[in-house]
Amino acid sequence: MKLICQRESLLQGCQLASSVLPTKDIKPVLANIKIVAEPGRVTLQATDLELGLRLDVAGVNVLQAGQALLPASRIVSILREARVPELEIECDRVAGSGIAVSGGSLEYELPFEDPDQFPDLPDLDADGGSILTAGPLREMIRRTTFACASETARFTMTGVHWSLESDGNARLVATDGRRLAMATGSVSGVKANGTAIIPSKAMHALERNLLDDEEEIRVVLRPSEALFRTGRSVLSTRLVEGRFPDYKAVIPKREKITAKIPLQAGALFSAVRQAAIMVDDETRKLVLNFNPGKLSLQAAHGTGGKSKVELPIEHQGASVSIAFNPQYLLDMLKQLPADAPLEVDLIDGNHPALFRLGESFLYLVMPLS
Repeated sequence: MKLICQRESLLQGCQLASSVLPTKDIKPVLANIKIVAEPGRVTLQATDLELGLRLDVAGVNVLQAGQALLPASRIVSILREARVPELEIECDRVAGSGIAVSGGSLEYELPFEDPDQFPDLPDLDADGGSILTAGPLREMIRRTTFACASETARFTMTGVHWSLESDGNARLVATDGRRLAMATGSVSGVKANGTAIIPSKAMHALERNLLDDEEEIRVVLRPSEALFRTGRSVLSTRLVEGRFPDYKAVIPKREKITAKIPLQAGALFSAVRQAAIMVDDETRKLVLNFNPGKLSLQAAHGTGGKSKVELPIEHQGASVSIAFNPQYLLDMLKQLPADAPLEVDLIDGNHPALFRLGESFLYLVMPLS
């Protein structure tokens, strides 16, 4: 194998591929990125055996076809620190000699490993699967993935629940048992309704591969895996096994809502950050007092002081006082544009609050006692 590559293009590709590598030492071969050079096409492959990525790299001139395993951390460091526009990569697989990387005054030799030892990754035809648009999909991912559970004890909550429906609705839902985020968008080409729980690591990897807002993303949900095809990559992932919680059952019915209060995301974000400075480290309690014409946010840090921040609101109904962990509010608010028109639906201080952004997003958060 012999090729000449644009350094920046290959660096970006290797960084994307590195994001799916295992964080633990499962198998030594998985610490590599497999590079496959064919006439007119160069593909990078990486996997942790649960998540796999095939990525086409632009700006590469293939002088001799072949394949090799590149130590991920080493090749990323070389590409990042090199100050030349192009690098040459050469590997003589028959001789089994090292992989030569050179450019300008730089010369490196990386160890050779047999690329046949690298696991095969699934592929997806360019015309298969349901279709979503990259820009709205990225927004849906950002607005839900942060709410996934991190504890393995809540295993089925460590991923995002996908629902693709033949009526054109796509729905992503994530919860950790204390808050729930749901984003809704459009999908086409769904032949039969399908659901799956996609691991949060795969969701982050998919988001990083959505580079063009207008491109079509093809999705295939299978019994034990899901595949996503962008313009230049195929991401495959095993699914989270188990039954996702019945999220529809916890969303308050409209007839139970006693107050619907309009808020601006940016103003609320600033007020929560300001008031949360004095939140107690143990209780993590921020009290929101919704009064006619005014929202008051208050926190107290034992003997360490207290805070009070007021925000004008359009509310003329009864007063409602409710307490939250402020981080749960900030996690949601920072995913939204500052001028996003939110509505918060309240029952009382003991029931979950529901934040809505039109019909495209809702966020349910449990109150603190």
